Amino acid sequence: MQNSVSFTSFAAWLAYCTSTGEPLYRPVLDREMHEKGTSEAQIMAGLAHAYAVMKEAAHTGATQALHSLSGMVQGAGRKTAASTLHVISAEFTGLIAQALAAKETNACMGKVVAAPTAGASGILPGYFTTLQKLHNLPDTTVLEGLLVSAGVGLIIQRNASLAGSVGGCQAETGSAAAMAAAAGCYMLGGTPQQAFNAVAITIQCMLGLVCDPVGGLVEIPCIVRNASAVAIAASSTQIALADVDAVIPADECITAMAEVGMSMETRYKETAQGGLAATPTAKRIMRQFLGDDLVILQPTLGDNLATATEQ
Repeated sequence: MQNSVSFTSFAAWLAYCTSTGEPLYRPVLDREMHEKGTSEAQIMAGLAHAYAVMKEAAHTGATQALHSLSGMVQGAGRKTAASTLHVISAEFTGLIAQALAAKETNACMGKVVAAPTAGASGILPGYFTTLQKLHNLPDTTVLEGLLVSAGVGLIIQRNASLAGSVGGCQAETGSAAAMAAAAGCYMLGGTPQQAFNAVAITIQCMLGLVCDPVGGLVEIPCIVRNASAVAIAASSTQIALADVDAVIPADECITAMAEVGMSMETRYKETAQGGLAATPTAKRIMRQFLGDDLVILQPTLGDNLATATEQ
């Protein structure tokens, strides 16, 4: 059995790979083998299964007219995949369509991989399937990329959070985009430093994003945020592969994300009490869906000020 190396920071991960010459995925693989007490072949088989589920989720959403019980999911993945008007390119349209499709599969009770959460489950499938197709990547490279993304997620989880209820949507779609961006650098031959620059650039772009699901359902705005996050992941990979320095290191960006998450008001952390979830249209949709069962608890700025004055 391989020795297990677990990193608490990107700096430590970078230093280890620099000193040993090992690729980014290798220490993550060794950790998985150690933690699960299993072989490399079994870990890779598990990853292959996970990737198959990711691809199937994207395919389902891109080819079927999915509709959720709330009525908020209306086949955005399929519509986007079928679009012939490309704002940038057919490849870019395909990228966001795959992310939309996989996330809609989740919203309609289909099988997905929580990577790192179900709310962000369209980002890695959208990015990995698109890169594999565009660059003709072998499955082994993709599975190694999944290990890299897992390593990124582990460090974010340790030093900040992956949960919208703790850190807002920056912790869910932001983390998933950072995971994808780093893996993209690895899969396309980038250096470890470039991969971690991609993490930092992504977090810088996603910092402060609130989690405000309409009615508490992981549909709106979660689905379209998966599309925007995968686009940010792609841009971060592109910038990092051009050897642009993120200036603020990845570890410091994650620390900043944790600080922002802690200071974020509760109504912006998956409670459906603020942001888009508190709009008149959102309330109307949920009344139509839940009827008399709907209970809306929405503290307002005025209420908060009044309470503070009374105290």
